[in-house]
Amino acid sequence: MSLATTDVLNAVVTHALSLGIFSQVNAHEPKNAPGNGLHCAIWADRLGGIRSSGLDSLSARLGLSVRILVSMQGMPDDDIDTAVLDAVDALYAAYCGDFTLGGLIRQVDVLGAQGVPLDTVFGYVTVDGAEYRVATISLPLIVNDLWTEAP
Repeated sequence: MSLATTDVLNAVVTHALSLGIFSQVNAHEPKNAPGNGLHCAIWADRLGGIRSSGLDSLSARLGLSVRILVSMQGMPDDDIDTAVLDAVDALYAAYCGDFTLGGLIRQVDVLGAQGVPLDTVFGYVTVDGAEYRVATISLPLIVNDLWTEAP
């Protein structure tokens, strides 16, 4: 079996796109300032084996970063955190509502049974000279039986 990287990333991108709240959704961290409106960027963060593997195969935890960005200049100041929090809320609902990404993975590790749980850190980043308010979601995905263990 393989990680089905493209399928997994496409499923996470599809969740973000299906919400209809993002001006842009990318499967990479932005190199250029994305402009006004809410933006979403998704990229791989961690990959490692987990203890709940089978006897002859290794299951894994794939950690993705899902970052919501909004320009600090793009909307009234009082609306910035509300927009970011609403986007995080909508994404959490999507991940909990499609717990296996349509059967591609064992589960979104919402409570952290295999490590860090579904979690979000808020902050600021500068991209291409422009400052953005961001929320970076740690999205832990558990994938069964990725690699065969042989004697």
